[in-house]
Amino acid sequence: MKKYILSLDEGTTSTRSILFDRKGKIIASAQKEFTQYYPASGWVEQDAMEIYASQYATMTEAVVASGISPDEIAAVGITNQRETSVVWNKETGRPIAPAIVWQCRRTEPLCEGLKTDGYETMIREKTGLPIDAYFSASKIRWILDNTEGARDAAEKGNLLFGTIDTWLIWKLTGGKVHATDLTNASRTMLFNIHTRTWDTELLALFDIPQNMLPEVKMSADDYGTLHLLGEEIPIRGVAGDQQAALFGQACFSEGDAKNTYGTGCFLLMNTGTSPKKNDSGLITTLAATEYGRTPEYALEGSVFVGGAVIQWLRDELGFLRDSADSAYFAQKVKDNGGVYVVPAFTGLGAPHWDMHARGTITGLTRGSGRNHIIRAALESIAYQTNDILGAMQKSIDTPLRSLKVDGGASKNTFLMQFQSDISAIAVHKSGETEATALGAAFLAGLAVGFWKDRTELASLCSVSEIYFPTMRKEEREKNLIGWNKAVKMTTYLSALERE
Repeated sequence: MKKYILSLDEGTTSTRSILFDRKGKIIASAQKEFTQYYPASGWVEQDAMEIYASQYATMTEAVVASGISPDEIAAVGITNQRETSVVWNKETGRPIAPAIVWQCRRTEPLCEGLKTDGYETMIREKTGLPIDAYFSASKIRWILDNTEGARDAAEKGNLLFGTIDTWLIWKLTGGKVHATDLTNASRTMLFNIHTRTWDTELLALFDIPQNMLPEVKMSADDYGTLHLLGEEIPIRGVAGDQQAALFGQACFSEGDAKNTYGTGCFLLMNTGTSPKKNDSGLITTLAATEYGRTPEYALEGSVFVGGAVIQWLRDELGFLRDSADSAYFAQKVKDNGGVYVVPAFTGLGAPHWDMHARGTITGLTRGSGRNHIIRAALESIAYQTNDILGAMQKSIDTPLRSLKVDGGASKNTFLMQFQSDISAIAVHKSGETEATALGAAFLAGLAVGFWKDRTELASLCSVSEIYFPTMRKEEREKNLIGWNKAVKMTTYLSALERE
């Protein structure tokens, strides 16, 4: 009898493999970090071969450590960092260039050119996305234009493109399956979210041959089989990390919302079976949906630098030995002392969408110390999330009364309480911080009948803590005024830089 689902969670800085049982509980896991490369200012790259090797290693390690037999695994689910782009030679199976990461800003000039030429409205109407270097299309174009022989090879049909899910599927199936799911496809800026097909007009605009692109499937679907320790196991669930977390938090009803606190922060709200337009800087995207079910949509707001700001305090400034210590130091001072950190290291995401913005620290005085900056950095994560919540409220008819949260930084009690306070909303912390991996497991499990339906999945989800707002209204408003001034200063500096 099949007893487990294996989830492969390929994140921005590390790969994880997690075994879940029928109750959605973790039986075993393994994690491995991989190298980040910064060859120029604003550039971020990764080695796709290293990503695959680390994913296969953790997959094997988790199963061996659990002591179970691979034939007890019913299916595999995959979730991944989105938008990161890999182009490889289908004959050699090797990438022709480093993977360009979603954080990379090298294609800003191309995106600015498209805006100047008047393509913003057309692209947003087709894809639900603003023109930005964040998404995959400009990254693919850059690889084809800047890698020797790439464009000729692409035209001859020798090259394949994929986001990280597609790359892993292709490698794990021995090159037999070149596919992605609706959620990942909808993040490329090449996919029409209304017809749910690759858009020929957009492919022509970016000069990308369609033969490079993967087949698009539902999130719970047939993605071939992989070999693990002598056993063939079906891959049946695939979703981009944030849509997987939405599914893993059982946000199955219209209006359900979650925020994942990872390297970035990503707030998604289920909007049902119709795409919802908005004028508040949010993204309209596809949500994870099972085969045979009407595709569902979501509104999304993206914070480019969330937990990464704490890593910055630790690694670049040396303010912390361990990221977990940030809550302790933040509470060593009674407030931020008027200090605000706007961590626009790779631009500002929703609802501002200023790709040229760079990080700032404002409000420094002679009395400002390390703890004020640590506190301000933590608070910046909540402020950015609150900006998205405000934009989201403008796009829905009923007010959000609670926010489901998950991800590594959701363990930070100071941050969660401050989020509740600054947003005046109840924050429900998931009983399973690995909601992203659980969502991929849920999708794979549904596809093979491991779990019966969404009702059963919802019964497996728990809340470990609830944070309620305690901050006085006057204090909240004062803090928000300070934050908004800091953001305005950041965007003002961005405009000056472009003059």
